[in-house]
Amino acid sequence: MHQSRFDDVVNGVAEIAKSIKLGSGMEVGTQMGPMVSEEQFERVSSYLEAGQAEGATALAGGGRFGDRGFFIEPTVLINANGNMKVVKEEIFGPVVVAQPFSDLDEIAAKANDTVYGLGAGIWTKDISKAHALAKKLRAGSVYINCYNVFDAALPFGGYKQSGWGREMGHEVLNNYTEVKAVTTLL
Repeated sequence: MHQSRFDDVVNGVAEIAKSIKLGSGMEVGTQMGPMVSEEQFERVSSYLEAGQAEGATALAGGGRFGDRGFFIEPTVLINANGNMKVVKEEIFGPVVVAQPFSDLDEIAAKANDTVYGLGAGIWTKDISKAHALAKKLRAGSVYINCYNVFDAALPFGGYKQSGWGREMGHEVLNNYTEVKAVTTLL
């Protein structure tokens, strides 16, 4: 979030995270269930422990929910820097790491400082800035004021360690074609 709005936005996100109802998918009103396995629960828990040990602060969540099952509280971390494990690696759990930025070049550099590049989300009222930032991001999909919107006509795939090639869209045909060059001297 831009540094001028960081506190307001991150506090609002933390309040939403705190309000998410965890429980069994069979219970009416449940909004989020447990991790898929004990192994994933331990993995996400280790990220949260490492992040907080390195100085990140949990505005919401930050650990286990309840005393049974593999539930992780929806977590919002702040005070994280680019060298922390919670910033550098994919957590695959209910964790948001929020960092302020001052300009588009700074946030693009932060976002691109990873070995991954599957998707990125931009929320703004300024569509020109959104497109300027989208151009700078090294991600296979960039969503503006939305996230995870899929259509069979849109190519899907990542940059760097987030994938090779593309699924869907016209680009998928490249996976099933072979190009041949024939050169003749007459």
